Amino acid sequence: MRPDILLLVFGYVLSQFYRSFLAVLTGPLEADLGATAADLSFASGVWFLVFAAMQIPVGWALDRIGPRRSSSVLLLVGGAGGAAVFALATEPWHLTAAMALLGVGCSNILMAAYYIFARSFAPVIFASLAAVSLGTGMVGNLAGSLPMALAAELIGWRACMAVMAVISGATALGLWVLIKDPPAPEGGPRGSLLDLLKMPAFWLLVPMILGCYAPTATLRGLWIGPYFADIYGASATQVGQAALVLGVAMILGTYAYGPLDRWLGTRKWVVFAGNAGALACLLGLILLPGLGAVQAALLFAGLGAMAASYPMLMAHGRAFAPPHLVGRAVTLVNLLALGSAGGMQVMSGWLYNPAAQGPAAFAPMLWSYAALMFVGLAVYLFAPDRMD
Repeated sequence: MRPDILLLVFGYVLSQFYRSFLAVLTGPLEADLGATAADLSFASGVWFLVFAAMQIPVGWALDRIGPRRSSSVLLLVGGAGGAAVFALATEPWHLTAAMALLGVGCSNILMAAYYIFARSFAPVIFASLAAVSLGTGMVGNLAGSLPMALAAELIGWRACMAVMAVISGATALGLWVLIKDPPAPEGGPRGSLLDLLKMPAFWLLVPMILGCYAPTATLRGLWIGPYFADIYGASATQVGQAALVLGVAMILGTYAYGPLDRWLGTRKWVVFAGNAGALACLLGLILLPGLGAVQAALLFAGLGAMAASYPMLMAHGRAFAPPHLVGRAVTLVNLLALGSAGGMQVMSGWLYNPAAQGPAAFAPMLWSYAALMFVGLAVYLFAPDRMD
């Protein structure tokens, strides 16, 4: 691992933190700013939607100006700036503005690493490199669970976010200094995103891309807190513990997916089998409302581990792209996955029924996740397998 890649992985740690930390701040933000669960659901969804919308210019920037300038500038302006706005927030809408900035700042970090992998390393190991980067970056997911809850209790959430602003700014400056842009493909950049969208095979991957990441992203990023607090009366620390368990499961699942395509000679069936198991865990949460807290946490963990197929799907989608469109290919997959997560995050606030008792309050939301995953699996059955 080169220093620039290591720093990009650390930048992705920050990205994972920023998409998940709201789950453990629902209580303090409600007390200090009057932010409701719907406010935070919307703010978290905005992060994903802005992140997804940025993938189009990010893909262009990676193919045209390279990862060095695009990643460092965006993280400095959006990452450090967004964390500072969050730390100074006095109204719920300030949180939404801060999360939008953070979405801009984080939008290019992982894609810059994937672009370097695709342009500088053998294609056959792309899925493994992608999984290692994604899994390591998910340490930020863990930092946004119990550690963030404890830090917020110790020094306050404003001080925590001020520290994160400084860390983000320093990381951005490091990326500017350390990243080495890969050489441009022979003949220079050509083609566009439309060239990818003209491939019928790619469209058969789209429903699976939309359905594999959104459920765990929204549950881990926001709803695991209200779920355990409302149903089991969990304290902030206990919510942090549940989020930590889910975060660890997501990391272990991501690492496990990495080499499976090379070991088994297939990407499609690895993704299909894993997400079918994830759907079974999600249905268990819906159909077994009398579960205890430990059993529910285990089902959340199973869902997180088995749905962690994102790097394998990224490799599957990237395999359809010619070298000069690698940046657009990886960002298109990212746009679809994160856009779906953002849309589901916003919609989940509408589906959540606080007037209902216990699991019934979350049932409509969970059923929508199950439907999305089922449709993704059904269409993915017809997708062509593609290995490098």
